Amino acid sequence: MDLLLTQLATGLALGSIYVIVGLGLSLIFGMLHVVNFAHGAFFMVGGYVGVFVFAKTGNFWFSLVAVPLVVGVIGMAVERVLIRPLYGRNIDDPLLLTFGLSYIFVEVIRITFGLEGIPFGTPRELRGAVDIGVGFIPLYRIFLVALTAAILIALWLFLEKTSYGLIVRAGARDPEIVRVLGIDISRVWLFVFGLGTGIAGLAGFLSAPIQSVNPDMGVPVLAEAFVVTVVGGMGSLVGSVVAGLLVGVVVSITSLFAPDMARVSIFILMAVVLLVRPQGLFGRKGAMG
Repeated sequence: MDLLLTQLATGLALGSIYVIVGLGLSLIFGMLHVVNFAHGAFFMVGGYVGVFVFAKTGNFWFSLVAVPLVVGVIGMAVERVLIRPLYGRNIDDPLLLTFGLSYIFVEVIRITFGLEGIPFGTPRELRGAVDIGVGFIPLYRIFLVALTAAILIALWLFLEKTSYGLIVRAGARDPEIVRVLGIDISRVWLFVFGLGTGIAGLAGFLSAPIQSVNPDMGVPVLAEAFVVTVVGGMGSLVGSVVAGLLVGVVVSITSLFAPDMARVSIFILMAVVLLVRPQGLFGRKGAMG
């Protein structure tokens, strides 16, 4: 039982990465109705930006702040130049564009940093383990859970308690009404896309101590992020949180009993959820329409 509880705690830490990645993807889809197939590439770019900044400064906390800012600016440039002309067209158009864009990002990283992965150790301040009563959990994984909670609280406060957050939520429901009220909705879209991609980049850097940073690290994450958003419900932020933690726990528990089935288990989970509730746990019918 102690081993099971320890594995459960580990699953929550793993789920924190899924939550952050899925949150950015759901934020972009919920507001812009853009299926961002470059999300995994932004995740990968975040890992490289973080490692590069850390190599130059030696400061993990500065790198943690710099990554979402840099990746967010890149995301805003992509939205302004490439994605904005496709608004109002078939949903497949931005999907195909971002799919191609992901390959461009990967090749640029390969040319710049090489094909080999770059190892990144756990920051000195976050090394060690903590006894949680049923076993020892690495301090870094506890940090991931705490940081994810802080991000969720900050995002909730922004969306629910600020006037700009109100505009974002209104724009997600009815952008035409927002335009009628004299608000430049394109600026809101720009900000949301930058926020979503910045969050993805942050997740990439946070995963660096768990896995080496490499050009292909965004490929499996993209599939996992879509599992999280589909299980939670496309465009649902609450669904992304619940589904991210659920996927993390499922992977962790499956790893304990059937390691070879760990990655497959999340797709089995998605199939079961879609059979019972096609729109996802917290999604609404017709979200993809």
